[in-house]
Amino acid sequence: MPKLPWTTINPAAPTAEAVVMASRLEVRSLRHVPRFFWFSLASWRQARRSPGAFGASLIAQLGRGVFWTLSAWESKEAVYAYAKAEPHNSIMKRLRPTMRESQFVFWTVPAERLPVSWEDARARLAEERARQS
Repeated sequence: MPKLPWTTINPAAPTAEAVVMASRLEVRSLRHVPRFFWFSLASWRQARRSPGAFGASLIAQLGRGVFWTLSAWESKEAVYAYAKAEPHNSIMKRLRPTMRESQFVFWTVPAERLPVSWEDARARLAEERARQS
């Protein structure tokens, strides 16, 4: 299971609040995994250059076609600016037909608690999924 460990992009002031976003993305078929993984790396590189990004991590369960992202930002506006910028915007449009499921959850934490644990992120995603069912 490839994992890009938490990388601090721009250190947050200890007194700042961070907007955390976690996602679970699943492709329709394992044949889409190589392309999705390649585009995930491009999105990762973009995040590392994005204004307002505090840090990010990625887990790819290639054999299951499931990708998990975890990132922290100075604001929701910074997250949305990243998503609308290139190459992420084009990547989302190109991969949308290959997606089985996409799930996102946002919450805030004091920046001094970064990085957020994967256990916390997965629990929040599971809670959101249960709430939507």
